[in-house]
Amino acid sequence: MNPELEAFLPLIPRVELTDPVAARANYAKAAAARPAPDLADLEVEDRMVPADPDVVVRIYRPRQAQGAIVWLHGGGFVMGDLDTEHLWAARLADGSGAVVISVGYRRAPEHRFPAALDDVYAVLSWADEHAAELGIDAGRIAVGGHSAGGGLAAAVALRARDEQGPPIRFQLLNEPELDDRQETWSARNFTDTPWINRDVVTASWRYYLGTAVASPYAAPARATDLSGLPPAYIATAEFDPNRDEDMGYALRLLQAGVSVDLHQWPGTFHGSQAILSAEVSQRQLAELAAALRRGLAD
Repeated sequence: MNPELEAFLPLIPRVELTDPVAARANYAKAAAARPAPDLADLEVEDRMVPADPDVVVRIYRPRQAQGAIVWLHGGGFVMGDLDTEHLWAARLADGSGAVVISVGYRRAPEHRFPAALDDVYAVLSWADEHAAELGIDAGRIAVGGHSAGGGLAAAVALRARDEQGPPIRFQLLNEPELDDRQETWSARNFTDTPWINRDVVTASWRYYLGTAVASPYAAPARATDLSGLPPAYIATAEFDPNRDEDMGYALRLLQAGVSVDLHQWPGTFHGSQAILSAEVSQRQLAELAAALRRGLAD
């Protein structure tokens, strides 16, 4: 493990999903302890996107932005909201120069699949239809997210392709949660990794799916046809249960003719970029912003 990250291991709380309400409170407490983002060069506003039900979004607008990304927070489909994602969304907007539309999608287990996906698709459609009002180019809208949010981004790209929905320029998938089956080597063997381990991932999928059988829109790794999807940047962490499913998805995208930039970060673990003082975390966050900037460029 990266020595700078390893030094923080005793301070990292263990994620426990047996009580979703308590887990959300702990997640929010950890997020609140992080430094506030620098918003000097951003306009930030909260909006309600008309849907059934309406979806709250927080929009981060850099000066002279033309492209945008519909951005989805992590938290295993159970935790996280606009406030816990505030720092990361602001940094992404500032670093990439793109408008970031952070989505407050419904969470499990109160709202199981496909509630979150429906919320995300509604926001994507709204962004496409209101591009002029948002001051963005409708032909330069990306989707992306961390962890469960990355899985939702991959799922909405599949749905938009299948339903001939809004065009998506690019996918920015950071350590995405893609496969409920947990059959890969990393999913089976990383049972005691920091922050996220096999038990947490298992609970996450159980809350999200309930008794339903997973479809590709729930678990994108189950999709048999990945052709015609937008180009993707996929980042993986070495000590992450999701690692091998992410690499497998990247390879299958390539085999389907989709351009992929795959970056495996050695010595890292799932979500370790939250340790902002570590040099590798700074590089990870800078690369996410740079990848989005490239993905939305002319």
